[in-house]
Amino acid sequence: MTTWTSDELERIAAADELEMVPVRRDSTPRAPVPVWVVRDGHDLYVRSFRGTAGTWWRTARATRQGHVRSGGIDKDVTFVEVTDEDINDRVDTAYRAKYGHYGGAYVDPMLASRATTLRLVPR
Repeated sequence: MTTWTSDELERIAAADELEMVPVRRDSTPRAPVPVWVVRDGHDLYVRSFRGTAGTWWRTARATRQGHVRSGGIDKDVTFVEVTDEDINDRVDTAYRAKYGHYGGAYVDPMLASRATTLRLVPR
């Protein structure tokens, strides 16, 4: 498993959105979807605004493979489900800090979607 470089982490974390392209079971890419991305230490995380009903999330969860673009970075990734409560608490804090200025109508659904937390692992 590879890791993000410091430059990649900084550039992606500084971007407002990440373009998410999960790969379907037949290896074809889904249409790109803009999602919010947060950083915790040396890792990057995303969640589905629509919770488990989000179609991009269901595809990402099923295949675990995809592609992301953000901050000038273009990478194939593996999606890893996150169930650790401590990590999810830190991801909640990261969402509040980065996106809190958008208000509760946008941030609250992200906090309620803890079950959809995915760590992005570069390939």
